[in-house]
Amino acid sequence: MTGTIFNIMRCSINDGPGIRTTVFFKGCPLACPWCHNPESVAREREIVLRDDRCIRCGDCIDSCTSHAISARDGVIVTDRSLCLRCGDCIPSCYAGAREAVGREVSVDEVMHEIVRDRVFYDRSSGGATFSGGEPFLQHEFLMALLEACKRLGIHTAVDTSGCTSPSILERAAPFVDLFLYDMKVMDDQKHTAFTGVSNVLLLENLRRLTAWGKEVIVRIPVIPGLNDDPENIRRSGEWLSSLRTIREVHVLPYHTSGTEKYARLGRRYALGATPTPDQLHLATILNELRHHISRVTLGG
Repeated sequence: MTGTIFNIMRCSINDGPGIRTTVFFKGCPLACPWCHNPESVAREREIVLRDDRCIRCGDCIDSCTSHAISARDGVIVTDRSLCLRCGDCIPSCYAGAREAVGREVSVDEVMHEIVRDRVFYDRSSGGATFSGGEPFLQHEFLMALLEACKRLGIHTAVDTSGCTSPSILERAAPFVDLFLYDMKVMDDQKHTAFTGVSNVLLLENLRRLTAWGKEVIVRIPVIPGLNDDPENIRRSGEWLSSLRTIREVHVLPYHTSGTEKYARLGRRYALGATPTPDQLHLATILNELRHHISRVTLGG
């Protein structure tokens, strides 16, 4: 059993309780324009280009069998429409201007990394978190990791948008101690316009998890101009309160820390002019949500 990941972050403190090892799966069915991990969206491996490191030696040109790399006026140019993402150019770039994002790994390889930090889990009530991307896009690989963690008594968390079939969710639920559930926009038309996916299944899957008695922390990203209007915040709070078992919500303010990744992947960042939300606006959002949910925190 293998899967495709793009990172394993050790000693994480923002992906569930305690000290955690977070495994980032590659691939996501949603296309959120504010995503701060754009390298997580495509399922396949990608090539990251760091122009600031390029010394224009030209060695990568000779190594590219698809002729996707050329020199124009002394500048190294990569035609991504020709690039096969084979990675043959990477070893020739000793300046580190070219990197591969995404690698195929086995369950044993990932579990080896998770078990290394078991002493920290025991002392901090931590564990392993599976994030992405969308972990359920590789549900067989995810299930194998969840089952392996449960055999070892390691606490598990899954960071998800809920974009999976109810049968897959039901199969995984007994092996997940905590769901970190992303909730973006209540209006279905807006959700579809912003992410490319309807929110009907996503909200119903959240309802299913609460009906099954699973522990869920809802995460709401605050994106100015997209989902921070009073109506959406009010509707979000009212809907979550109707589920009764949702007792904790994390509000995640929009930030621009991942914007440089888009250029490195050859993509345009669609929200370039979007400001970060100010503290007064965030306080208003927190107060509204606290009318409906007992525990609402900024960040998490």
